[in-house]
Amino acid sequence: MSSTVFTQTATHSRGNRLLVTFGSILMGLSLVYFAGFSHLDLVHNAAHDTRHSSGFPCH
Repeated sequence: MSSTVFTQTATHSRGNRLLVTFGSILMGLSLVYFAGFSHLDLVHNAAHDTRHSSGFPCH
């Protein structure tokens, strides 16, 4: 029985890297916005100390 190992090299173009970078930034900002302005007590309490330590007002 013989097995063949295939190796695949991934080439990432600059456009793909920029797309991933901006997508990550957008997702991160969305999460900060959601946690920062959420009126849900669970979300508010979970992020409360972190928001105050980073200077994000919540009260």
